[in-house]
Amino acid sequence: MITQWCEVFFDSIAKEEMIFMTVAKDYIEKVYKKVEDRGPHQKEFLQAVRELFDTIEPALEKNPHYIKWNILERMVEPERIVSFRVPWMDDKGDVQVSKGFRVQFNSAIGPYKGGLRFHPTVNESILKFLGFEQIFKNSLTGLPIGGGKGGSDFDPKGKTDAEVMRFCQSFMTELQRHIGPTLDVPAGDIGVGGREIGYMYGQYKRLNGAETGVLTGKPVVMNGSLARTEATGYGLVYYTQEMLKANGKSFAGQKVIVSGSGNVAIYAIQKVHEFGGTVVACSDSNGFIYDETGIDVALLQDIKEVRRERLTAYAAEKATAVYKDGSVWDFDLNYDIALPSATQNEIDKEQAERLVKAGVYCVSEGANMPSTLEAVEIYADNNIFYGPAKAANAGGVATSALEMAQNSAHSHWTFEEVDGKLQEIMTNIFKTAEKTAEEYGIPGNYLAGANIAAFVQVADAMIYQGLV
Repeated sequence: MITQWCEVFFDSIAKEEMIFMTVAKDYIEKVYKKVEDRGPHQKEFLQAVRELFDTIEPALEKNPHYIKWNILERMVEPERIVSFRVPWMDDKGDVQVSKGFRVQFNSAIGPYKGGLRFHPTVNESILKFLGFEQIFKNSLTGLPIGGGKGGSDFDPKGKTDAEVMRFCQSFMTELQRHIGPTLDVPAGDIGVGGREIGYMYGQYKRLNGAETGVLTGKPVVMNGSLARTEATGYGLVYYTQEMLKANGKSFAGQKVIVSGSGNVAIYAIQKVHEFGGTVVACSDSNGFIYDETGIDVALLQDIKEVRRERLTAYAAEKATAVYKDGSVWDFDLNYDIALPSATQNEIDKEQAERLVKAGVYCVSEGANMPSTLEAVEIYADNNIFYGPAKAANAGGVATSALEMAQNSAHSHWTFEEVDGKLQEIMTNIFKTAEKTAEEYGIPGNYLAGANIAAFVQVADAMIYQGLV
């Protein structure tokens, strides 16, 4: 009799779990279809949504009230999107017109926070994907910041300082209506460094008075934070080191490839070398350099940060370096760790398969969504340790939030203080992803662990605030 009762009891539990699983899956697909129907051409945004949705089903099964509150459909719709014209005059006296955007995606846990990107590829889909990712990246930092992103299709490459200044002043003349230290705090991204931030802040100050916390990534002389330039690259390596340590490995003695040659890549290379690894290749938009002795960071910094030249200059000056056109992920090289830090979707399925053949056992992302969904599947199928972008490259926005804290307190922290806080934040991000994956019965799945941990925090905050 007891045996029969037990069988009935456990059968009922199993059926109940199956019902929740079915309901959760159906809800996910229903919401995704709505997103797809609303913006079928927004492929980058759809990819970001799909990646999150594919991993958070366990959270919806465990917390069915998220479905009742229709959290997913509310979460995928930005709170606000602003687009505007940016007229500016070039050095020839000709009038040019660019398009500006700000996507204020989610403010459930704090003011909108996310970079401004100046690049010809900028459009609403790319900014929506970046803003959507930013929600969860910011959540993982443990700091009170929401998600947003913005920018323009203006290309600062090849422009004079005067042209960049005129564009930035025009851009900020409109943007300043929509931002503020407790509302929305933009930062830099691709094409937006200290020069651009300085020009934009100057215009904001002229129109609104001195509010130092309205932009982050400012030069230190403008109340910016030390270690901000290094933060994303350093943070990437700190996160990856924790992931390696959790699996009995480290950077010591490992060959590493880093794509890109901007701030993220340069400072990731520097930190990998400090941890005993050797970065043998990095890239720019035209090609890549392979240097079997290890990338000379000082030379790379001089070429990219001072002279603003292409990587061909590195190969011309370093006897051990070889330059090749094309993607660094398209060549058969033997190495252990990949740190893609250039741009979105730079590694596809075939390139991921090439990484496996090369002997890569760890991929950690310094860029935003540099791996396609098919590439991520290859990583999973081959048991590659995978650090998703929203976790691994959160060091930049974390340090931006630390800059906000310094501005609010009218204080300056030392480089060591900021770097120490950054290490602590990145360690906590990994441990949170690791612990969450274990709690949901998927140990070692750091992608799902990061997504679920970030999603749950934002979803709970949204529920507490009601239908807003």
